[in-house]
Amino acid sequence: MPAVDDLSRSLTALAQDSTLMTVIELSKSSWLVAGMVPGIERHPVKKLDPDPVALLNLVSRWRCEAERKERRIERVVLAFEAGRDGFWLARWLRERGIEAYVIHSTSVAVTREHRRAKTDRLDTAMLMRVFLGWLRGERGHCRMVAIPTYEEEDAKRPSRERESLVGERTRIINRMKGALARLGIRGFKPELRRAPEKLSALLTPEGELLPSNLLEEMRREMTRLSLIREQIAAIEQARLVRLQQAPTSRPNAMTTLLARVIGVGLETADMLVQEVLNRNLRDRRAVARYAGLTGSPDESGSRRREKGLAKAGNARVRRGLIQLAWRFLMFQKDSGLAQWYRARTGQGARKTTVIVALARKLLIALWRMVTVGEVPTGVVLRPGM
Repeated sequence: MPAVDDLSRSLTALAQDSTLMTVIELSKSSWLVAGMVPGIERHPVKKLDPDPVALLNLVSRWRCEAERKERRIERVVLAFEAGRDGFWLARWLRERGIEAYVIHSTSVAVTREHRRAKTDRLDTAMLMRVFLGWLRGERGHCRMVAIPTYEEEDAKRPSRERESLVGERTRIINRMKGALARLGIRGFKPELRRAPEKLSALLTPEGELLPSNLLEEMRREMTRLSLIREQIAAIEQARLVRLQQAPTSRPNAMTTLLARVIGVGLETADMLVQEVLNRNLRDRRAVARYAGLTGSPDESGSRRREKGLAKAGNARVRRGLIQLAWRFLMFQKDSGLAQWYRARTGQGARKTTVIVALARKLLIALWRMVTVGEVPTGVVLRPGM
């Protein structure tokens, strides 16, 4: 497998006399831009409205100032922290010839003072320091986030929307059951499709019909529930059409291969591919770290303890993998991973601890399966679709 740039350091040599370096502290109301301009001793700082054109004009002005000092600018690099604004600005700048990078927010070391000073100017100075160290090729200053394309970002939306709709469906059903339980009505299942027909004839333990306001509320809730069902079905149908129209594309081929594993549904396969498996990750450690399934040791002197999962990665992938690990034990009982789990728990290890380790091993095994074609030991596949 070819080597992958993990963005922990720059692989391009830094010529500081011909490189214009810029960092931005983004906020909803303004952008604070700081620069390091060759030939100019001062480090200019400028506050702008959230306008990319104004930012581009400012960078051009600083380039002209450097050229007036007889410094030829051959490279313009710019960085900002990942956050609410996403990646659109980085893509927009790259299209206009500027090397734009997005700094992983949690990779920047900050002072541990109880009440540390924090202003936008201090933040830009800190970003400039870590960005300069990263450009020099030194590890440990900060890490960069891989900038996805529009298509890669948009491909994640159906799975995320479906997850949101499923959560809303559960909340509506729980609200309806709770409202009925306050009247002593138990056993009624509002999630059934014929539930609206039986609602008007529902009786309380006292033999009374539902109060009028509650009855109208329940009908409105059931209308929302019906709409959510239709939207979920539309998302699932659109995914099937997409898989049929382009079965040989890399993400779709990965999804189809994962769905062949008994115990892995199409929704889980699509989520794993779009969120993690389709990314260009360096090795198995990077795969587990992206999902937040790595440990967080606390060692100092003679003290040795484990603080649990780091939980620094993609929470959606982590939740899905824990659920998948339990299902995997049910549907792949003869697989090597299931036998490993039973051997560990048979020695007295806690099931909740070992299931997390199984989820990590399972993610790595599925990653190897879709990238190099290595089927996990003992895993049973469905016939090719």
